[in-house]
Amino acid sequence: MTVRKMMTTDMSSMRGDAAPLPRELWPAKRVAEYLGVPMGTLYQWRYLSLGPKAYRVGKWLRYDPEDVARWLAEECLGRVS
Repeated sequence: MTVRKMMTTDMSSMRGDAAPLPRELWPAKRVAEYLGVPMGTLYQWRYLSLGPKAYRVGKWLRYDPEDVARWLAEECLGRVS
C-alpha cells in the first residue's frame, strides 16, 4: 500500500461520516493547462471569485479535478443560454 493511499484511508476513517478525500488535487499549473488558459488568468479568476474552487494547502493552491470539471460544465452551459 502506498503512503498516499494509507494517508487517505487513515484520514477518512478518523473523520467518521465525512466524505472521503479526493485521490489527487491538481496544482494551479495543471488546471491552467487543462483549461488552456495562462496561469495569470487562473489567478485573476480566483481573485475575482470567477474560477473553479481552490483550496489552500499550506502556501499552495490546489484544485479538486471534479470541482474544475463541474465549474467548466457550468461555464459552458451558462454561455450557451
